[in-house]
Order: sequence, then structure tokens, then C-alpha cells
Amino acid sequence: MTLEETARGIRTMEIRGAGRIARAAVEALDAHAEALSPATLEEFRAGMRQAADILVATRPTAVSLPNAVRSVMRGLDRATTLNEARAALHERARDFIASSLNAVGSIASIGARHIRDGDVVMTHCNSEAALACIVEAHRQGKAIEVVATEVRPRNQGLLTIRTLNDAGIPTTYIVDSAARSFVNRADLVIVGADAVTANGAVVNKIGTATIALAAHEARTNLVVAAETYKFAPVTALGDFVPIEERPPSEVLPDEIAAALPHVRVRNPAFDVTPPEFVDLIFTEQGAIPPSMAWLIIRDHLGWSIDEFRRAAEGGGNRA
Repeated sequence: MTLEETARGIRTMEIRGAGRIARAAVEALDAHAEALSPATLEEFRAGMRQAADILVATRPTAVSLPNAVRSVMRGLDRATTLNEARAALHERARDFIASSLNAVGSIASIGARHIRDGDVVMTHCNSEAALACIVEAHRQGKAIEVVATEVRPRNQGLLTIRTLNDAGIPTTYIVDSAARSFVNRADLVIVGADAVTANGAVVNKIGTATIALAAHEARTNLVVAAETYKFAPVTALGDFVPIEERPPSEVLPDEIAAALPHVRVRNPAFDVTPPEFVDLIFTEQGAIPPSMAWLIIRDHLGWSIDEFRRAAEGGGNRA
């Protein structure tokens, strides 16, 4: 895929899931670096910054995207020649993709320990990391069942139930609005994340916060599976993760909307689950309470105070 094709695929949700989006963006950057024919190092840096900006602008909420792009682009910082810059970017791209895939495996191992034999597990949306935990628990021989939501309006739940079906896991497929009715029979709710803030709040597919509230009321534990690159550094300085609003036509076809001039359609793609509704966050660094999210940002992602400030002022990729 070209950079433009990847950007379009991310924007139109042909490429879905925060981890998959991040890896696709990094692969596109790597391929774009090979395709560029700059005369100087500065021309190469400028071309790559332009490419990075195009990718980051595609999905404002999934911080895995700017975090991944930022990680790879840092390879250009110390390069003194064009060949050094291209090699450094390629190396960081390969390292990121490998660590991303390894992170999912580590999270699956950690998450599976928290799923008991005989558990009924509820999940929402199509999280690579959350599903990996469920599939690993099944692989270990645990007799589990899953309740999966349809995830309107894009029906990502169809992808989830296909994965579960292929793994041979008994699954009940429900409409989103039935989650409250089924959460009482669930032993655990496990979801993914598109972003985790410094205070441990979780930004995920719209409907997650509603399910978290229902789980809290039902005293059913809710856990989150999230790679560390989904943590949002600039929230440490008080910035908010922007909530993407997608086209109204995803909810109401244009031909129907045209006949309803007094109706306004809102289509936010994500919502925010407060940290008090989250019991644990599974990362490749271990299972942590939401209150430890700040330590992941500071110690694992390695952002300095100056980097926080530059990002908050618009001088870096916003998360």
C-alpha cells in the first residue's frame, strides 16, 4: 500500500483496531521512506514529517497512531547523513512492529490468568488484545463462553464473533442495548482501548462506558487490555483525548436524512470510561490498576516534561 492508500484505509475504517492501525501506519512510513528520492537529509526529514502528519490526521482518538509515528520518526533525530536517516527509520519501524505483535502475546498470557474455567466473559468492539486474552484462555483448556455485542453503527462485533467462532468458543451475539440485560450473567467484562489517559480513564469504542457502568452496578469486574503505546502522554498536562465524530450517514442513510430536515444525527465513535469503573489494565509490562497509568507514560514511554509541553503547545504529535 502507498502512504495515501494506507491513510485512506485508516480514515474509512478498512484498517481497524488501534494496534492494527499503528502497525499499518509504521509500515506505510517505512515504505514511503524507501520511495522518497530527496537530494539532502533535510529534504528527507521534511518529506517524512509531511507523511507523518498525513497519517496522524486520519484518526484523532486512537493515540496508538501518533505514538507509533512519533516512535519511528525519532530515528531521524540523530542521523547525520541521508543513508543513516533512512536506515534508522527502517530499524525503528521493524522494531515497533515486532514489539507490537509481541505485546499482544504478552497481554494474552497475562489476561488469560484472570479468566477462570467456566467463566462467562463479555466483550465489546473488536479488540485484538482483548480477544487474544479470551482465545488464550480457551487454548489453555478453560471451558468459557463469550457474550459479544454487535457494536453499532459499524458492526465491528461481526469481526469479533468470527474470530471467536473460528477458535471454537461458544458465543452469544447481542445488540448493544441488551448489554445491561446480559452483564449480570457475566463473570468478567474485558475490552480494549484506543487510549488510556494519565489518570487511568479509558477511551474506547462508543458504548464501552455504558457497559462499564452496568458492570459496576452488577459488581462484575471490568478489565482492559491495552498495549503501552495506547497510553496518552499529553493528558499528563491536562490535554483531553479528542473524541472523533464520524459521518452521520453511518447511522442514517443520506436519502432518509434528506426527508428529515429537523433531525440532527450525532455519531461519536468513542466514549470515556472513568478509572473507578476499571479494575485492572493488562499491558505487556504487567497488570496494573488505573492509578498506575502515569507511571507507564513516564517510565515506559519515556516522555520528558519538555516533550509534554511541546506536544501540549502543538509542537508535537497530539495524543
